[in-house]
Amino acid sequence: MMYEALASFAQTWGLLFFFTVFIGVLVYALWPKNRDKFDAAARMPLNDDAPPSEDGKKDETHV
Repeated sequence: MMYEALASFAQTWGLLFFFTVFIGVLVYALWPKNRDKFDAAARMPLNDDAPPSEDGKKDETHV
């Protein structure tokens, strides 16, 4: 009986918890205030601003 009660509790409240977390992450990701931060992060791999290393090649490890 203990396992069934625990499984039922986990299924019900776990679903509610993960749905709430999902909605929170979705709201955070789509919040207009965060748009500039996410746009900058999306363009980061395309930036060519890394300083050259000592041998003259671009240092790929420097961020």
